[in-house]
Order: sequence, then C-alpha cells, then structure tokens
Amino acid sequence: MFGGRLGIFELLVIFLILWSMIFWLKMLVECATKEPNQGNDKIIWILIIVLVGWLGALIYYFVRRPQRIAQYGS
Repeated sequence: MFGGRLGIFELLVIFLILWSMIFWLKMLVECATKEPNQGNDKIIWILIIVLVGWLGALIYYFVRRPQRIAQYGS
C-alpha cells in the first residue's frame, strides 16, 4: 500500500466498489426501461434505487424484480 503496490485487500475493496456501481446502474436502467408505467410504481422504485444506492438496487432485485417478471414476463 505504501510502496505503490496494491495488496489483496485493496484489490478486493476496489472490485466490490466497481461491482456495486455496475449493479446499481444495471438495476436503475432495468427499472427505468422494463417497469410498467401504471401508477407511480416506476417513479417510486427509481427514487428508491437512486436515493438508497446499492442497497436500494438490492431491494429492487430481490423484492420487485421477481414480482414484475412473474406478472408481466421479462
């Protein structure tokens, strides 16, 4: 770390940060493009994902996404 070389821990942290950013962006795009326009559900889920960050993306992935797929298909 101090010699200009990254250790395993630093690489793991960088990987997790990049993964969470990509996952957050993927869930935001999926919600914006595939969520139906009925009611305010789409706006509410987008706000949850944007304001809560990667945790909101996880909530969307495990709570809403399976419901949407079962109800509407893709």
